[in-house]
Amino acid sequence: MFGRIKREIHAVFERDPAAKSVIEVLLCYPGLHAILFHRVAHALYKKKFFVTARFLSQISRWLTGIEIHPGAKIGEGLFIDHGSGVVIGETAEIGDNVTIYQGVTLGGTGKEKGKRHPTIGNNVVISSGAKVLGSFQVGENVKIGAGSVVLKPVPPNCTVVGVPGRIVIRDGQKVSPVQDLRHDQLPDPIADMLAQMQNTIEKLEQRVKQLEPAEDILHRESGGGRGD
Repeated sequence: MFGRIKREIHAVFERDPAAKSVIEVLLCYPGLHAILFHRVAHALYKKKFFVTARFLSQISRWLTGIEIHPGAKIGEGLFIDHGSGVVIGETAEIGDNVTIYQGVTLGGTGKEKGKRHPTIGNNVVISSGAKVLGSFQVGENVKIGAGSVVLKPVPPNCTVVGVPGRIVIRDGQKVSPVQDLRHDQLPDPIADMLAQMQNTIEKLEQRVKQLEPAEDILHRESGGGRGD
């Protein structure tokens, strides 16, 4: 147990340059607190003390702002940076040396039973606000960009960005145009739809004018043609 705690503390120093001392890490890092709570809750969950395990996980959530279901399987060296809003589902599995930033969700996509949350490989980085939803595998050494929504399996050694998530780098080689990485050039389907509607309206207006000449419109508006 103490060896695992030491490994968790070492992970903080490896990946957070702001960490100054062991005392600071033990007292001031909610990600570490959440992981330690989870280790105990998960042990209770495996022994079928489900209510006690869930209650302990709720206490951890209240104290840290991080929600980890006691059924989730977490490897060694997980680092949750800041952590507010992180949610990890019951059947999620996380490998070793994974880094998760605030606002990340490892969730499901429905009410199906059984395995419904993702499996995260070793050495994965999941950036702020990313959502990984569904029962599929995210391979080793994957990076998931901030705000991305991942809905399907990701091979190892890839970088994923966007909504829905797209692979932009694989095995060190770019597989999408550079502009796909830019936040100011992400697609906006709502704006595209409104632009298409405006274009359709303009075409309809032009067609109406062609079928109904202006002089006929003025004639009707003046009341003419009633005796015809």
